[in-house]
Amino acid sequence: MNKIEKFEDLVVWQESLSLAMRVYKELEDCKNFGLRDQMQRCSVSVPSNIAEGFERYSNKEFIRFLRIAKGSAGELRTQLHIAVGIGLIDATLGDELLNKTRLVSSMIHSLIKVRLEKF
Repeated sequence: MNKIEKFEDLVVWQESLSLAMRVYKELEDCKNFGLRDQMQRCSVSVPSNIAEGFERYSNKEFIRFLRIAKGSAGELRTQLHIAVGIGLIDATLGDELLNKTRLVSSMIHSLIKVRLEKF
């Protein structure tokens, strides 16, 4: 395993960044500005909080920001359920994005656990 020297080395950051870019791309033509903007904001919040916590160079702060990122992933998941429910996005895309948010959330949970137990 390679040493993590910068937040860009974290697979969870890479996955969450990919998710945020996908949300932006899929919603670029969406006319429901309120839900679109909120989904884009919380999707960006996930990798942003992972990065901000990492850059603080404090385990306690990093864990705090990881928890915020995990909360944002849950917020996005809720909004995806709404978007599918009102027909803003189709069920296939919704399931794909929901699964990606679940993966990212699980990865964040695992990283929090490691940081609590080993640092």
